[in-house]
Amino acid sequence: MKFHVLSIFPDFVSTVFQYGVLRRGVDAGLLKHAVHDLRDYTQDRHRSTDDMPFGGGPGMVMRCEPIFSAVESIRAEAGKPLPLIYTSPAGEPFSQAIAEELAAGPDLLLLCGRYEGVDQRVLDSLVDREISMGDYVLSGGELPVMCLIDAVARLIPGVVGDSQSVREESFSSGLLDWPHYTRPENFRELSVPEVLLSGHHANIEGWRREKALLMTYRRRPELLTEAQREQAKQILGL
Repeated sequence: MKFHVLSIFPDFVSTVFQYGVLRRGVDAGLLKHAVHDLRDYTQDRHRSTDDMPFGGGPGMVMRCEPIFSAVESIRAEAGKPLPLIYTSPAGEPFSQAIAEELAAGPDLLLLCGRYEGVDQRVLDSLVDREISMGDYVLSGGELPVMCLIDAVARLIPGVVGDSQSVREESFSSGLLDWPHYTRPENFRELSVPEVLLSGHHANIEGWRREKALLMTYRRRPELLTEAQREQAKQILGL
């Protein structure tokens, strides 16, 4: 899968592909990326990508001309559909389900906003999907785009070495993850639960399912069905 990213800080975005799982995916030829500098598509000598908003008000707005030029050029060069995603507080909340949907789809083009956002004509005519990474404000779209790339890329088959690890991660089953332990078995009078040392796989799986259910009930109850909430209450004796 190839990720095209449009940003005024391309070197910043490129770092997401230089470490860890994504770096291994790139080295294995499973992931490709092209981070485009929006300033390369400007026409004035100042390479301006923003201007004051019509109607007045604080802040600046990203201009539509360089974005249109960049998107049209990148799509033409790719020679195939490139859905344009714009990360914005007004978008649909990002989720594991959306990450799975995007990972199964075509290559992506991601637009990093800045300032007060982009000219509305970009959203009306070019953007295929707006996605929000949370109810908070950041200085720009680079960090949200990098988070989205990481979440999607790790779902590409082969990028994460242990495919079972991906299947068992938080939200993959609709629940938060269960607690994890490793060596040493005892540390400062804190011990690993005996069931995890038992070697009894059925009991271990049962313990993990129960802990995941309880973790979700305590921290993200809105993720549970009514039946799951009732099951959690029964386990807790409520």
